[in-house]
Amino acid sequence: MWTVVVKRTQIFGLMGNKENQNLLTSYNLGNIARRLLFGILSMGPIPDHIAFIMDGNRRYSKKNKLEEGTGHNLGFTALTSMLKYCYELEVKYITVYAFSIDNFKRRPEEVKSLMELIREKIESLIKEDSIVNQHGVRVYFVGDLKLLDDSVRLAAEKAMEVTAGNSKAVLSICIAYTSTNEIVNAVEQSCVEKWDELDSSTKNSISVMDVEKHMYMRVAPNPDIVVRTSGENRLSNFLLWQSANSILYNPAALWPEIGLRHLVWAVLNFQRNQACLETKKKQQH
Repeated sequence: MWTVVVKRTQIFGLMGNKENQNLLTSYNLGNIARRLLFGILSMGPIPDHIAFIMDGNRRYSKKNKLEEGTGHNLGFTALTSMLKYCYELEVKYITVYAFSIDNFKRRPEEVKSLMELIREKIESLIKEDSIVNQHGVRVYFVGDLKLLDDSVRLAAEKAMEVTAGNSKAVLSICIAYTSTNEIVNAVEQSCVEKWDELDSSTKNSISVMDVEKHMYMRVAPNPDIVVRTSGENRLSNFLLWQSANSILYNPAALWPEIGLRHLVWAVLNFQRNQACLETKKKQQH
């Protein structure tokens, strides 16, 4: 924290006194207003787990006539802000859909560029001053990681190892992931585990609990809220097993445009429907 304060002081010291004061006032007021807002939200139930489908990075670039890849870079900045807000609100679990298995079907040069960008952003997550370390976040990479380039897979494995001791929150990054792949893999693993127990005369030898035990997303509870930006109403093969009782929120904003107001609206919508969701969960059990 002291390092951050010193850096801000050095930056503001280069500006004129009036501009300096205006920036400090704006920064402080913004922080105070956000804390007051979160304090009010905290009077109601806060979701344990929010999942994000980060849709619209490419469309943002086209819409604003930016170079290819710029939207994804700005999307990472948007993700960092969203993580900060969620952790300040004490949401313990965040899951993001970073790269689908289907995305490998895109142009080879685009896939290569995205893989390089993903590796770069993974490496930035474990820097000392990263948001992950500031908030004590454990990072998991969820999906069929053997499909990744070696450099990306090794970076992901290192990030998981380095953050293994963090326990305040969990960030799950779905990469080389689809829900159908996750389910098939979980069923296959369940079959392998119970092969010796299987009998042609035995029915229902593999239970829901057996399958869930082998899910990639076993590292987090089912999401309370699934947010998909760009106004799309599809889950696009994301957490299909886990989202049966999730609140779905589909703001029209493209992912780089997502902001605090979208998170607040999603949480308010969750709070309004939370009692009904709890009733449904109890009925299922």
